[in-house]
Amino acid sequence: MTEELHFIKTNPNIAKINLYNKLCREEENIQSFLQNNTRADLEIIKQKIKDSVEELSKDELLSIFSWFSKMYSDPEEIKTQLFIHGIDLFYEIPPTDNAQHFLQILSEYEKNSQQHLNYIVNAQRFNQFVIYGIFLTEMLNRGYGIENILSDYLKSENQALYQLAENHFNAKDFTNISPISLQQHFCDLYDLTKFYKGSIIQL
Repeated sequence: MTEELHFIKTNPNIAKINLYNKLCREEENIQSFLQNNTRADLEIIKQKIKDSVEELSKDELLSIFSWFSKMYSDPEEIKTQLFIHGIDLFYEIPPTDNAQHFLQILSEYEKNSQQHLNYIVNAQRFNQFVIYGIFLTEMLNRGYGIENILSDYLKSENQALYQLAENHFNAKDFTNISPISLQQHFCDLYDLTKFYKGSIIQL
């Protein structure tokens, strides 16, 4: 089963102050969470955060995420502390089949659109994938007699994405996917990112 998926927005200006200072104050605590557990790795991370938290690699950001998760046992407190330090954990998909199916749809989208979405991507490109996911899951839900008003609304201005999703729908076997709850994740992500102009990070 795929692990939980985390979606993050960043505030580099806040991270440059709050997260950097926290790392300086608690160097020994964070160091044990780093991949090589070395002072040099920590200094690299601190320098990147001084420039922009978005320069961190996926592994470096996961180390910080693990550190906060160890320090605070309550999930809401973890989110609050991350937010205070410039990392906004704004959405999660639990470690269920939906997480695995989300990644499968992402993989197919990358292949069909010939676009690779890195773990950090600008919101516009991420939003295009989310709209594609709304279209695809709407097609899957037709068999259940379920309509999606958002899909109908988006279709007129995103014909190319709709066609891409339709081609994917006609070419693949989706019998193992539960589209009803999966579509809700895509709709939620659309609502949370449609006006956002920064970067989206997926962990």
